[in-house]
Amino acid sequence: MNSVVTKVPNSLEEYWMPFTANRHFKANPRLITGAEGMYYTTHQGNKLLDGSAGLFCVGAGHGRREIAEAAQRTLIELDYAPPFQFGHPGTFELSRRLAALTPGDLNHVFYGNSGSEAVESALKIALAYHRARGEGQRMRLVGRERAYHGVNFGGISVAGLVNNRKAFGLGLPGVVHLRHTHLPEHKFTRGEPETGAELADDLQRLVDLHGGDTIAACIVEPIAGSTGVLVPPKGYLKRLREICDKHHILLIFDEVICGFGRTGKQFGADSFGVVPDMITMAKALTNGVLPMGAVAVSDRIYETICDAAPETSIELFHGYTYSGCPVATAAALVTRDIFEREDLVGRAAKLTPKFQDALYELKGLSVVTDIRGYGLLGGVDLAPLDGPGLRGLKVLQELYEAGLMVKLTGDCVLISPPLVAEEAHIDELFSKLRDVLKRQ
Repeated sequence: MNSVVTKVPNSLEEYWMPFTANRHFKANPRLITGAEGMYYTTHQGNKLLDGSAGLFCVGAGHGRREIAEAAQRTLIELDYAPPFQFGHPGTFELSRRLAALTPGDLNHVFYGNSGSEAVESALKIALAYHRARGEGQRMRLVGRERAYHGVNFGGISVAGLVNNRKAFGLGLPGVVHLRHTHLPEHKFTRGEPETGAELADDLQRLVDLHGGDTIAACIVEPIAGSTGVLVPPKGYLKRLREICDKHHILLIFDEVICGFGRTGKQFGADSFGVVPDMITMAKALTNGVLPMGAVAVSDRIYETICDAAPETSIELFHGYTYSGCPVATAAALVTRDIFEREDLVGRAAKLTPKFQDALYELKGLSVVTDIRGYGLLGGVDLAPLDGPGLRGLKVLQELYEAGLMVKLTGDCVLISPPLVAEEAHIDELFSKLRDVLKRQ
């Protein structure tokens, strides 16, 4: 018997799985026991092409030994260092390298353990910044419909996915939302839609209603990823930037999915030519190997908060036990080495036309109701079955059996292969996807 087949747990019952139909899964388990390059190995010993970079995080592909070796060395040399009132060299070096990548003057980096924590940190920094500059009345936060900003209370409050919110109370007070940007006439649009930039004026309407001096920050994903790859209309993000500048509102880009090459440039901010005041990042920061999140902030934000406190005082009463922990930092540093040495951002840009051509060739399938794409990101809406999400779950299972993993949000297929993909992998991905969708 193949030894891989024996890698099955004694019981599936005790583990409460996140964002999973637990009862369905435990009746039809999809267990992953190995990974190398572009492929996973299942508990049946089958190969599974990774069409979603794990959860948008494995940009450099699986099984990168240099990351594992760096993590192992660090665990032996420095297993843990407290981040409060102490530091270790790795976080300072990683921050220097990230500051060299971020646009504008986003030269200061604060660490957490996930995209969710990066968002929470950014929201708290926004409130602290305005308080430090003498405008503590700015407590209102602006999010957007259909947005995903993680699963902590701040994140679900500014986000706009109903299933992520409805079971957890009222959320933070004082949060308001922009409309999402996907209009009916945008169906099957390739890249940025020509219409819809005026939707950014929703922010001006909120200023007119609530007063600009009550709003601390506006947070958006450059491309709304988890909800289905909603690409911003041309000029939309620039208009948001203009309104924020006019009313001294901070603009936060949640780049947990878009960051580190997914759009064909380092960040979505670079692709769309807009410099925010903060950028949140995670996922590909460590190639998905170890949990780490971060928020890069502008010089102005950092200096304002620091200068408002006595020199020997803690300036920001916020942080996590594992902020910038040594082993995650080591993984992130080696991941940066790989991205630079192999020019994975440039590689993603070169592969984009092939990927987008294959994506939009799905248009003629009867089950496909819309397609959206940008860079190495694609979203394919499917006609629902008797209830929302049933088609998606059926397709997920059939794709698994066909040897392909992608992310499903409801009845939307999300595609985001590792940036190391070759053209042959793109052909295989869309061949398998097309075959399964044709049977629907």
